[in-house]
Amino acid sequence: MVKENSFISYLKEMLEGFGTVRDRRMFGGYGIYSDDVFFAIVVDDTLYIKADDVSRKLFEDKGLTRFSYKRKGKDCFMSYYTVPEEALEDKDELCYWAVKGYEAALRSKKKS
Repeated sequence: MVKENSFISYLKEMLEGFGTVRDRRMFGGYGIYSDDVFFAIVVDDTLYIKADDVSRKLFEDKGLTRFSYKRKGKDCFMSYYTVPEEALEDKDELCYWAVKGYEAALRSKKKS
């Protein structure tokens, strides 16, 4: 049996007020789901929450970092942003950002 990442365990505990959260290993990190909706990723023990045209400004106005990776020597950006540092120590604040990511993921699913 694979031992769970301690940061993932911590996030699940912090997000109890948000609802049931599960993780799945992917791309060297973890996908974070609620009700089978993929709304966040964790890479190198950093949480990134999904954003879209409706919510992106909230993340950018806070100066939060957008998730990127290198592909063939070029930076590729995805619509996921870090959360404010204080949110990682405040369950209500973290749940607020999780809801924003969940809502963005739901809107994204409707477009598909």
